[in-house]
Amino acid sequence: MMPFENVLLWVAVLIFVSAVSSKLSDRFAIPALLLFLVIGMFVGSEGIGKIYFDNAQLAKSIGVVALIFIIFSGGLDTNWKDTKPVLWPGVILSTVGVLLTAIITGFFAVYIFKFSLLEGMLLGSIVSSTDAAAVFSILRSKQIALKQPLKPLLEFESGSNDPMAVFLTAGFLSILTAKTMGVAALIPRFFLDMSMGAVVGYLMAKVTVFSISRMKLYYEGLYPAVMISLVLLTYVMAVFLKGNGILSVYIAGLMLGQAEFPNKKMIAKFHDGLAWLMQITMFITLGLLVFPSHIVPLIGPGLLLTFLLMVVARPASVLLCLLPFKMNMRKKAMVAWVGLRGSVPIILATFPFMAGIAQAGIIFNIVFFIVIASVLIQGTSIPIVAKILKLDLPWSNKTRYPIEFEKTERIDAELSDVIIPYNSIAVGKTIRDLNVPEKCLIMLISRNDKFIIPAGPTIIEGGDVLLVLANSEDLSVFQQTVLYLKENKK
Repeated sequence: MMPFENVLLWVAVLIFVSAVSSKLSDRFAIPALLLFLVIGMFVGSEGIGKIYFDNAQLAKSIGVVALIFIIFSGGLDTNWKDTKPVLWPGVILSTVGVLLTAIITGFFAVYIFKFSLLEGMLLGSIVSSTDAAAVFSILRSKQIALKQPLKPLLEFESGSNDPMAVFLTAGFLSILTAKTMGVAALIPRFFLDMSMGAVVGYLMAKVTVFSISRMKLYYEGLYPAVMISLVLLTYVMAVFLKGNGILSVYIAGLMLGQAEFPNKKMIAKFHDGLAWLMQITMFITLGLLVFPSHIVPLIGPGLLLTFLLMVVARPASVLLCLLPFKMNMRKKAMVAWVGLRGSVPIILATFPFMAGIAQAGIIFNIVFFIVIASVLIQGTSIPIVAKILKLDLPWSNKTRYPIEFEKTERIDAELSDVIIPYNSIAVGKTIRDLNVPEKCLIMLISRNDKFIIPAGPTIIEGGDVLLVLANSEDLSVFQQTVLYLKENKK
């Protein structure tokens, strides 16, 4: 057995190398998840590290814990204002779309790998969810954005479709292991699973806001610890009540992202870092679990299934799901192509090991190959496809200020960016000359990548980004003043 100090050394080195490798992700437009997987394989039993690891139970446990915090962080970061207009298309894609993808892919798997029908459906269910985080990391590295409403739709779909994939995987595993259970039994189970998960997530979000708002802890560092416990409690309660734990965690994160409570920004930053640590841990563990020599014989049929998933299963499910909604064909085509497989399929691929499924090993290796092939093929082509479909926009980096403001119940104000147009009537005027509401405060001015501390004589220039502290009413008055254009003057 490896000495404890050696274990710590490997852990430290792998986390450090993974974090640093994320710079390569942005530079070469390679999703970080692929780099983390490669690092795990590199130090595994068939790599230079020769670390032998075949504990699927431990890998599954690590994966589930990691997924809990990754999904919660995704919900917490979701902008509800952007998501609301695409709520129903996103819900249909993340439920019906996942089901259709699973069924179509499952039939292809039966034909290609000679699986039984249930084994094929199990494989289809495992690879049915998508990962938008990988997509937007690639677009960011290429300084490309997508036209609305593609970004919020894809983000919401990928964040909310994991519960459906988990449900289908668990359902088909139950049918395979309990021979007396039929597919029809999944229908009532689906409604119980999803409704209970949503209810628990909603109630726990309310409990979390109530608890954190009234705790008044002396040490700020304890708030993230409290949030960790409440996130885990949300998942466990949903599972105990026969609900979908992953959905409950996502709903809780989504609601907390829109709520106001003490130290929210600090907690959100902590969970963003925790989510990254979970991703690194999870992908390295899964990379260690795989044996590359077992994947080589699957390259041919694996590529065929990946191709059919990308050009038949995903597009067919997207086009059918978006049929009732007003969206042009170019945008539908983009949604269909942006169907990268990510972390969830590999985690779900460990479930058959625990259930004692005979084809568990080959299913895991197929899924592992599909994820890598999907990331390499679709991931690298997304910027090109966006340009061909004329759905690309220049990437806009949000100004990052050296100060932060935590909104509380006692302060009816928040920080907002106000960008000064080049033909604004405010250009050339001093702050003293502007009609700034009494309770509206210009905190900083961002100009040419530098920050200026404003004063009365400070002259406003076109393109300035003003960081303004004000309530919504005063901010609206201020914006009407500085955003008024010269050609509008009479």
